[in-house]
Amino acid sequence: MCDCCGEHREYHLKTLPGDDIRQIMWRFTDRYDLQMLVQATRGVASGPAARLVADGARHGHDWTPAKASLLKAFDDAGVTTAYLDPQYGGYIEGPKNLMLSLLAFELAWVDAGAATLNLACNLGLEPIVERGTEEQKKHYMNLCVPAKEGENRKTWRGAFALTEPIPYVGVETGLLAGRVKVAEWKEGSEPILQVDKRGRFITGMAFADFVCCAVETGDPKVKTSCMIIVEKDDPGVFDRGTNTRKMVHQLSSTADPVLSLKVPAHRIIGGYRIENGVIVPNYSHAEVIEAVFKHSRVTVGVMTCAKLLSAVEPVIRYHRQRFRGAASIEPGTPRYDLGIQQREDPRHRLAALWATGEAAASMGFAGSRMFDELDPLEQWKMKYFAEKGLKGRAQLKELSKAEEAAMEYLAMAAKPAGQISDKARFEELGKDRMVRYVILDSQVNVICPAVKLWNTGHGANVMREAVAMVGGYGITEDCPGFLGMKWMDAQLEATYEGPEAVQRRQLTMTMTSPLFLFQFRQWMEEAHATAHSHGFGAHALAAGMKMWLWALEFLQGAKDPAGQKLYSAARQAVSYPMADAIAWLLAVRYFMLDVIELHEKGTADAATAEAAADFTGFFGDLCAHQAARAATETERIVTELVCGSGAEVPKEFGALREELAKSLKGTLAARDRAAHALTEVMIPEALRYPA
Repeated sequence: MCDCCGEHREYHLKTLPGDDIRQIMWRFTDRYDLQMLVQATRGVASGPAARLVADGARHGHDWTPAKASLLKAFDDAGVTTAYLDPQYGGYIEGPKNLMLSLLAFELAWVDAGAATLNLACNLGLEPIVERGTEEQKKHYMNLCVPAKEGENRKTWRGAFALTEPIPYVGVETGLLAGRVKVAEWKEGSEPILQVDKRGRFITGMAFADFVCCAVETGDPKVKTSCMIIVEKDDPGVFDRGTNTRKMVHQLSSTADPVLSLKVPAHRIIGGYRIENGVIVPNYSHAEVIEAVFKHSRVTVGVMTCAKLLSAVEPVIRYHRQRFRGAASIEPGTPRYDLGIQQREDPRHRLAALWATGEAAASMGFAGSRMFDELDPLEQWKMKYFAEKGLKGRAQLKELSKAEEAAMEYLAMAAKPAGQISDKARFEELGKDRMVRYVILDSQVNVICPAVKLWNTGHGANVMREAVAMVGGYGITEDCPGFLGMKWMDAQLEATYEGPEAVQRRQLTMTMTSPLFLFQFRQWMEEAHATAHSHGFGAHALAAGMKMWLWALEFLQGAKDPAGQKLYSAARQAVSYPMADAIAWLLAVRYFMLDVIELHEKGTADAATAEAAADFTGFFGDLCAHQAARAATETERIVTELVCGSGAEVPKEFGALREELAKSLKGTLAARDRAAHALTEVMIPEALRYPA
C-alpha cells in the first residue's frame, strides 16, 4: 500500500509465513547453522515439550523426572552445546544473541516454561561468559558440554542468583542481602571466602551444579560487591530451597535456595587483585549483571512475541470451525467455511494481534542482531582502554570524543555519495571501531529496554485479546495452542529482569542522548523517504516521530505552574509515558524495515518471489495499521503531557496534530485488506503440536 498516492498492491495470502519468509525478514538466510538449529529446537518444542503440557505437567510445582527429560532432549538436539564457544565444545562461531532469540522463539511458540528452562542454563553461565577469567570460562564451559556416548561424566548446569528474599525481591538490584567474608587467609595461600546467600525465584535450582551469586562485601578485607561461583560440593550448606508455587512457567524449575559455603577466592567472577591486604574484585556485581542483562532482556521480549504469532493459527481454526457440526450448517456455505470470520470485528481484532506480534518480533530480532555486532566491538573497547590505561573520567572523555566523530560520520553517510566533500575523512571514520561502537551502543541502550517494555508489557495485554477471541474455550486446558496458558505466562515475562518501571527508567536516560537523538532524526527522514517509495504507513510513522521529538524538546524546556522542570528524572509521570511512546514508534520502524527487506530480497529470488510478493503486500498493510496505532498512541500520550502541563502550548503543536491526522489516510483501508486476507489463508489440517 502506497499511502502517498492511495494505490495498493494486489495480493493473496495463500499460506501462513514459512521459514523461507522468516529467514529473509529476520536476516539469517545465509546462516545454515542457525537454520538447522531452529529445526532441531522446533522438534523439541513440538515433541517432548508439547507432550508434557498436553499430559498435564504444568499442574504441579515440583521438579519431576518427566520435566527433567527436557534437559536431555535439549542435549540430544544440540541446543545445549549451541551456547558454548567452539574452543570449549560448542559449534557456532561468534556472538550468539540472534541464535538465543531464535531458540527462545521456537520454544516459547509452544511453552514459555520450556523456553525459560533452556535459557536459565545459559543465564547460569552468562556472568562467566561476559566477565569471567579465561580459566573460569574454560573450566565451566567444558563442564557444561553434554557428555558424549561412552563418557562417564555428568553434564553440569548452572543457575544465576541475584534477587533476594521478600521484602527485597524485585525492589533494587543494587541492594544485596547476600554477603561475602574472608573465612581463612593463610600467609602465602589463596584466601578462602565465606559466601552466604538466600535467593528468591531462582530458576534452575533443582538441578544446578553451580550458582553464580551476587553478594555484597561483609568484611573490610573485601573491598566491593562481586559475583562469585559456588558449587554443590563446596563445604557448607547448598540447600536448593523450597519450590516456588508458580501459576506459570511450570516446566521450569524455580526455588528459593539457601547457600552458605566456603569457596576459594579464584571463584570471584572476573578475578581479583590484592591491594594493601584487601581483596579487590575486578568487577562489582553491578558491572557483571549490567553486561548480562544488557543482552538477555531482548531474548525475554522475543518469548512474548512468539506467543502472539503462535495464536494466529489457533484463532483462525476456532473461528472457521465454530458452527460446524450443526445439522443446519451445510459444507460450502459461508457459515460453514468462515464461521465467525464472516464478521468484520473478529477479523480486524486478529489482524491487530498479528501486527503487534510482527512488530514485536522485528524489534526483538533487530536488537539481537545489533548485539551480535556490538559484542566484539565491546571486547575490543575494553582491551583498548586497558592498554591505554584509561579509567573513569578518561574513558568518558574518549567516548565523548567518539560520539562527536560518530555524528560527523552519520551526517556524511546520509548524503548522496557524490556530495561527500571529504571522502578521506569519511572513510577514516567508517573504519574507526570506536565510532562504530558508540553508534551501536547508543542504539542498543534504547532498543534493549524498549523490547522488554513493549513486547512483554503491551504484548501481554494483546495476548488477552487472543484468549478473548476464542471465548470461554480460551481458559480451558484443551484450548488449541495453549492460549490461556500463554496469556498467563506473559504476565511473568513482563516482570523478568526488571518490570516495566525498570525499563522505563533506563529509557528516560538513554533515549535523550545526543547521539541517539541524532540518529532518531535521521530515521524520521528515512521514514519520509519510505512513504514515497513503498508506503507501508511510513507517513504516519514519520508524523509520530516528529511529534515525539517536538514534545521531548518542549517538555525538557518547559516548567509547571510551580516553576519546576517538567522533564526530569524525578518527574516520572512525564518521562515514563514518553518512554512508552518511543517504544511504540521503534517497534513499527523495525517491522517496516523487515517488510522492505522482504520486498527487496524475497522478490529478487525466483524460489521465493511469488510468496514474497504476497507477503510484502499483506505485511505492508499490517505495518500501515501498526504505524497508525503507534502514531495515534504517541499523539494521545504527548497531548496529555503537553496540554495538561499547565505551560503555554505553542501554536505549532496544533499544526503537528493536524499533520499527524492527515498522515493516517489509507491506513484503515490497509487494515480492511489485511483482515479480509485472513479469510482466504490456508492453514494446516492440524496444529504442529498436540491439543
